Amino acid sequence: MEAKEATRGTDRVIIFDTTLRDGEQAPGAAMTVPEKVQIAHQLARLGVDVIEAGFPISSPGQADAVRRIATEVDGPVIAGLARAVRGDIESAAEALRGGRKTRIHTFIATSDIHLAAKFGDARYGRDIAEKQRTVLKMAVDAVRLARTFTDDVEFSAEDAGRTDIGFLAEIIDATVEAGATTINIPDTTGYCVPLEYGAMFAAVRNRCALPDEVVLSTHCHDDLGLAVANSIAGVLAGARQVECTLNGIGERAGNASLEEIAMILQVRADRFGLKTGIDSRLLNPTSRLVSTFSGFAVQPNKAIVGRNAFSHEAGIHQDGVLKARETYEIMRAEDVGQTVEAIRLGRHSGRHGLFSRLKRLGIQVPDSEREAVYRRFERLADQKKEISDSDLHHLVDAPVTGGDVPHFKLESASVSVGTHQEPEAHVRMRHMRTERMVEGTGTGDGPIDALYRAIDHAVEERHDLVNYSIRSVTEGADALGEVSVLIDMGGPCFAGRSSGTDVVLASGEAYVSALNALAAFRAEEESVRFVGDSIMRAFDTPED
Repeated sequence: MEAKEATRGTDRVIIFDTTLRDGEQAPGAAMTVPEKVQIAHQLARLGVDVIEAGFPISSPGQADAVRRIATEVDGPVIAGLARAVRGDIESAAEALRGGRKTRIHTFIATSDIHLAAKFGDARYGRDIAEKQRTVLKMAVDAVRLARTFTDDVEFSAEDAGRTDIGFLAEIIDATVEAGATTINIPDTTGYCVPLEYGAMFAAVRNRCALPDEVVLSTHCHDDLGLAVANSIAGVLAGARQVECTLNGIGERAGNASLEEIAMILQVRADRFGLKTGIDSRLLNPTSRLVSTFSGFAVQPNKAIVGRNAFSHEAGIHQDGVLKARETYEIMRAEDVGQTVEAIRLGRHSGRHGLFSRLKRLGIQVPDSEREAVYRRFERLADQKKEISDSDLHHLVDAPVTGGDVPHFKLESASVSVGTHQEPEAHVRMRHMRTERMVEGTGTGDGPIDALYRAIDHAVEERHDLVNYSIRSVTEGADALGEVSVLIDMGGPCFAGRSSGTDVVLASGEAYVSALNALAAFRAEEESVRFVGDSIMRAFDTPED
C-alpha cells in the first residue's frame, strides 16, 4: 500500500522516517552518502512507508544522497525537503527525478514568534496579520509548484504547536486546496504536552474541510521528553502518519523514536487498534546500523533497542522471568531483533560464517570490499576471544564502506610516557593524494594530547579539539573502545570516530578521520550552507 492510501479513517499508520534528514541535523551526526544509501536500504527492509532522504538545496552532498536513494531504493516513498521557495522546490524535484515513488515536503513558519523573527522585514508586512497573508500566499504557491513535479506533496506548518489555531486552520485549508496530500502539524520546539497536541489535531479536523484522502501527520521533538507521547496523542486524535527517527536522534534533544512508536502500536494493539508496516524483528539491527554510522551510542536503558532493555539483574526479577517471561516482559527480545546468537564468531570462523552474520544484521558489504573486511575481522579475532554483533558493526564502519579515497592515513604511531617526563608521541602520516610520507612528533599534557600534536605537525596544520570521548562498545577485558572526536578550524566542526582494542591507536585514527572530513569539506565546490543548522533559521535569507 502506498503511503498516501492510508487516511485518517483507516487503522493503518504511515511511518515516515526522517533519520537521514532531521536525524542527521543532530550536531556531529553527519553521514557519508554511501552510509545513507545503506541505511535507506535497511529502512526499506524494515518496512517504513516514507524515507525523507535529505534537504537537496542545502549542499551537493545532500542532493546526491537524495538522488541515489530515490533511484536505488525500492519500496518506500522517497521525500526531499524544501522551504516554500521556488529554488528549494526545483532542487528537490531535480534530486528526486527518476525515482519511482517520490514526495516533495515543503514547509514554512506559521507561529507569531517565527513570523516576527523570520519575516521581520517590512516587505512581508507591517504587522502579524499582513505577514500571515504573505506566508499563506508563499505556502500556496509552493504547494502548487511542487504539484507540477509530483502528485504527492506534503506541507508542514513549522512551529504549529505555538501557532494561532485560526491561522493554522486557514493555511491548512489553503494548501489542501492547492494540492497538498499530507498535512504535517509539527511540534517543532518540543513545547506541547499530549493533551494540547491532541486537541490541536481535533481542532484542525473540526475547522478544516479535509478530504478523506488527505493524511494528517505528527512531527514531534523531545525537548521536554514528550515526543513519543505527543505523537501517540496526535494519532489518537486522527493523525495517520508519524514522523520519527531511529534511536530518536535529531535536532537538540531529538525526535520521536521510531522503534518506540512501532512497538507501542504493536504491543498495545488492544488499546489502539492500529497497525504499521514495520517488521519489528529488524528494529535492533537497524538501530545498531544507525548508531554506528551516526556515531551516536544507544544508551543501555533505551526502550526497545538498549542492551539492557531485556536484561534482569534483580533477583526477584530473574526468578519471575525464569518462571514466566510475561511477569516482567511485555514483549520478547526476539520480537525486536534482540535474539541470542547461536553461532559464535572467533579466530577459527571462516568467511561464510562472517558474511552470513553480517547479512543477518542488515550490513551490506560490496564484493570489492569483502576481502578488506575479512582481513580486519581476522586481525580483530586475533585480539578477542569472541566477536560480538557490536564488534561487527564497528568492523565495517565508514573506512571500509565506500566513499572517496581519504586525504590522510595514519601509518604508525607510538607514544611514550613516564613518571618524570612529558608524554611524547611520534607518528608517520601518508598524504594519500600525493603518496608523500611525513613524520611528526609532539609533546603534550597527556598521551592523547601529545599524539594529536604530532599528527598536526605531520599534516602541517593546527586544529582545535572541541570534544573527545571514549567508551567501551563491547564487553570483557578485550573490549573494543570507540573514540569520537570533534575538531574545529574556526568554522564548522568536523567529527571523526574509530574503534579498536588499542584505545591510543583508535584515538589517533579518530582524529585522522576528522581531518579527512575537514579535507573533504574543503574540496567541495560549494560549501554546505545549512546542513546541521536548525530549521528554525531556514528562512533567514528569503527569496525575493
